[in-house]
Amino acid sequence: MFPEFKKFETTLAGRPLVVETGKMAGLAGGSCLIRYGETEILCTATMSAKPREGVDFFPLSVDFEEKLYSVGKIPGSFLRREGRASEKATLCSRVIDRPIRPLFPKDMRNDVGVVATVMSVDQDCLPEITAMIGVSIAISISEIPWDGPIAGVSVGLVDGKFVINPTEAERAKSEMAVTVASTADLVAMIEAGANEVDNETMFDGIMYAHKVNQEIVEFIKGIQKEVGKPKIPFESQDPAPEMFEAVKDFAIDMVKEALDTDDKRVRDERLKPVYAAVHEKFDEVYPEEITKLDDCLYKLQKYVVRRWLLDESKRVDGRGINDMRPLDAEIDLLSRVHGSGMFTRGQTQVLTVTTLGTVGDAQMLDGLDNEETKRYIHHYNFPSYSVGETRPSRGPGRREIGHGALAERALLPVIPSMEEFPYTIRLVSEVLSSNGSTSQASVCGSTLSLMAAGVPIKAPVAGISCGLITEGDRFMTMVDIQGLEDFFGDMDFKVAGTKNGITAIQMDLKIHGLTPEIIKEALEKTYAARCKILDEVMLPCIAEPRKELSKYAPKMLTTKIDVDKIGDIIGKQGKVIQKICAECNCKIDVEEDGSIFITSLDIEDAKRALTIIETIAKDPEIGAIYRGIVTRLMSFGAFVEIAPGKEGLVHISKLDVKRVDKVEDCVAVGDEVIVKVTEIDDQGRLNLSRRDALIEIEGAVPEAGSDDQPPRRGGRRDGGHGRRNHRHE
Repeated sequence: MFPEFKKFETTLAGRPLVVETGKMAGLAGGSCLIRYGETEILCTATMSAKPREGVDFFPLSVDFEEKLYSVGKIPGSFLRREGRASEKATLCSRVIDRPIRPLFPKDMRNDVGVVATVMSVDQDCLPEITAMIGVSIAISISEIPWDGPIAGVSVGLVDGKFVINPTEAERAKSEMAVTVASTADLVAMIEAGANEVDNETMFDGIMYAHKVNQEIVEFIKGIQKEVGKPKIPFESQDPAPEMFEAVKDFAIDMVKEALDTDDKRVRDERLKPVYAAVHEKFDEVYPEEITKLDDCLYKLQKYVVRRWLLDESKRVDGRGINDMRPLDAEIDLLSRVHGSGMFTRGQTQVLTVTTLGTVGDAQMLDGLDNEETKRYIHHYNFPSYSVGETRPSRGPGRREIGHGALAERALLPVIPSMEEFPYTIRLVSEVLSSNGSTSQASVCGSTLSLMAAGVPIKAPVAGISCGLITEGDRFMTMVDIQGLEDFFGDMDFKVAGTKNGITAIQMDLKIHGLTPEIIKEALEKTYAARCKILDEVMLPCIAEPRKELSKYAPKMLTTKIDVDKIGDIIGKQGKVIQKICAECNCKIDVEEDGSIFITSLDIEDAKRALTIIETIAKDPEIGAIYRGIVTRLMSFGAFVEIAPGKEGLVHISKLDVKRVDKVEDCVAVGDEVIVKVTEIDDQGRLNLSRRDALIEIEGAVPEAGSDDQPPRRGGRRDGGHGRRNHRHE
């Protein structure tokens, strides 16, 4: 049935890795079903027959498709089918895209589509790692031109030892989660989150993963050799060398003059007449290739910037190689928000706003892993005005989702636990101006915002990027790259962390990979830079988290009750908890383990709700004092509800410190009174005393003879009280 079916097997981190080809998706350019443990993913790669017209980039799309049947779930949407990609799926697509993209020919314009369809998930075998290897195999055995293969693994740090592809249990206690992709010789991609891991440990972990990757690359090469298709030729879309040289000879001095400024707006204005002059001179010379003149000018700018850096150690804005642009930090820019902080680095500026919410505000997740909620959320917005352009907002794209996730990962290790700070925390980073490394500016702005909001973070976090220029065996790195150095350079190595260690890394490359020497130098330079940012700019702005929350932030109290009492707190059809919320102007979240979170803008309202809940959850004790509501009046006394479903009698002789002749003269239905429990009879009925509570709490002095009223006995009192309790039971 499947004459071309082949099966290849190896072992990765003690678990079987099985690749099947020639059976599924036979019309794709290259395809394989990859099984790692019980994680199974169909990976395909297909290329269009002709180049796409009118584009000046390589059109690659990478899709990581989550199928909820892979974990035995039915989608929670109305249609009960998968919709747009989740944020987790988008992040997985990006982590696969980054190491494979630089290995395609830069002058190819044929569309290439890569799809990884997740069909089964074993939580001990991460699907994104499995998919990365599977995609590499699918492209390698296809006819698509590509200078791979690559391989990828995750490395953790468990009990002081590196672990490749840690299991779910190991990931829970790992000090770092680092994804490393490699070619046969070089490190092609790094994506890391860590609990303040030092540079040396991080470097050693990356190299440990790189060594394992090289073994997998050899395994993939064996598959490629046996079943791979010949790579097909393609039509290069690069301008001819003689065309570039002609433009270079004519415009190089004008380009140098235009680029030599630290102001992006000035640079853009200076370049406009250069483009006009080039077109005026060469449109008639190359009438069939007019669009390629812009490509020549782009390549010329890249040539100038790279020559300045490599040959003269000169940066376009005049900085030294390890110098940062002017820095600034501010807090409290917005009046009614819970916290705000703005960080500016040159022409890059990000404002982050912190919002504190209740436990119920946590984000619900419907994905392939076992994470169901998220209480720390970071969103990143990149409007067109931030780069001086105009286009309609269409919601967050892959870049916005990726940068928000990077900032979230960078700050997650310092976010206090739910027990320490029982709030849902949402950060929104608004990019106000962009000229390089906005993701790391958002890390700095977010730290300022969190501390201004009074969130007790464990340590301040700063982020910075490191760039790279390579030529043969020569290389040079520079700190705090701006836009041109990112566009025309070979690397954007983003590192965030505290003074103690790294919390996040994301490495974007335009070349095949990095040597260990480059990685080590980048880690050292980014550490020195982020310490400088913290010491000289951020900490002088705000040295530590504020001790109190904003007056506009919700105030929260917590308690924990016996799980058997949860039903009493909620009440039939939620009536009890709804009544508490209405009376105390608060919001209450009840967890399955009996944890209760009470949130209100007024702390006194929260305290009142807490008292009611604790009264319901705990049996009243003789001698305890409560605040209750008068519910009924009788000739012999008043009934007071000290909590929903818990009511007792205050005899007329115990209503006040002075003599009371008529109950109506002392209290009315709906009055709030303080009472003391004086007796609990055999049937659980409560006898209360307002008189004793007033004496104890307010120091009231009893009137002589006020307590000589004889208690009235008889069926009326006992029967009424008993019937009332029976109804609540």
